[in-house]
Amino acid sequence: MNTMYPKKGRVILHVDMNSFYASVEMAYDSELKGKPLAIAGNPEERRGIIVTCSYEARKYGVRTTMPLWEAKKLCPELIVKRPNFDRYRTASAAMFDILRTFTSLVEPVSIDEGYMDITECYAIGSPLEIAESIQKRILAQLDLPCSIGVAPNKFLAKTASDMKKPLGITVLRKRDIPNVLWPLEVGEMHGIGNKTAGKLKSIGIDTIGSLAKANDIQLKGLLGINGQRLKQRSNGIDNRPVDPDSVYDFKSIGNSTTLPRDISNQHELLKVLDKLSEQVAARMKRKEAVAANIGVTIRFKDRKTISRSQKLPNPVSRKEDIAAAAKALFLKHWNGNPVRLLGITGTDLLDAGEAVKQLDLFTFEQDARKEPLLNTMSFLREKYGKAIIDLAGSQVKKQQPDGRQGQDTSFNKDFLQERKEEKDNGNNN
Repeated sequence: MNTMYPKKGRVILHVDMNSFYASVEMAYDSELKGKPLAIAGNPEERRGIIVTCSYEARKYGVRTTMPLWEAKKLCPELIVKRPNFDRYRTASAAMFDILRTFTSLVEPVSIDEGYMDITECYAIGSPLEIAESIQKRILAQLDLPCSIGVAPNKFLAKTASDMKKPLGITVLRKRDIPNVLWPLEVGEMHGIGNKTAGKLKSIGIDTIGSLAKANDIQLKGLLGINGQRLKQRSNGIDNRPVDPDSVYDFKSIGNSTTLPRDISNQHELLKVLDKLSEQVAARMKRKEAVAANIGVTIRFKDRKTISRSQKLPNPVSRKEDIAAAAKALFLKHWNGNPVRLLGITGTDLLDAGEAVKQLDLFTFEQDARKEPLLNTMSFLREKYGKAIIDLAGSQVKKQQPDGRQGQDTSFNKDFLQERKEEKDNGNNN
């Protein structure tokens, strides 16, 4: 199977959910399936805007951002529902949980799409087999369709996933670029909006192929440094890695590993869980988060995969606490058969500075000793501001490429809220 993977380079998947909000509503209410459905900001007002719509609605010409009155005119039978973001976040988290059973290198980029680096996953199948397995599992467990692009980098994978919807799988190699990409209009390229396309066309760059061969100096004068980047992308060059610690993904923190061989020795498997716990704890520290729920994923020799999780009495972030919870779950659900993959995921994340600990008899004495220090810190924060003093561990901030400290968007903060316990039984495989 290793021969199906490049000796140099990477294999990247882009998983893109199809008409996500509408599909989630159909999954929760099967009566909506096969009908023209739109999600709109305010269905009661004719001036509301379409957020997304089903493929059945698109056949009538209904499109995202279209005014509701216009959509109703095109499709009088259109069913309109308000957005249910709690429901969509629950479905999103469940989808990314499935992706992480294949590899820990998963980078969410929005609520309904993400990248995966499967370069080291040759033990579980060819890239196409893995893509097909992902698509089938998401459909079977969540009743949600997705399209997947398979390529050597992020840009080509994203481009490929857009080529066939719904339920498409598209492979795009660098050698395909001249025949597949270059003939397309420049405005169809991922990363180029109407304004940029207009600028490029003003200097005679009408196709992706003409952008690929454009003059560097002319591009820089027109678009600045972005011009050179777009030219590289049009030639299939994109060196960005898949980043599991991306700013967007702050709903769960996990890691998994495919074992070098099938292992049935309990001592060896517990050592693997120790290592995974250390990695998850390090990521929690970087994101200043604690987890109120710990889950384990076990894939057996026959590729059967189970995921089990447990709500904890107190949020955890230390390696020892994560390992203890993960090992207890593992020993409870492991049937003794050889294991091929292990994973640990912390969910129901809370900001470490805001988490309220439920004290019990075992932690009361330890916390009581810290009380004078915590009271002093609280006094200083109230008098001089929250940032005046903090625990040393909380000073590890994620840096942006330009050196600035990362900041959460309002959506990221919203995404931290506890998701409802609405997971389909299929989540446990």
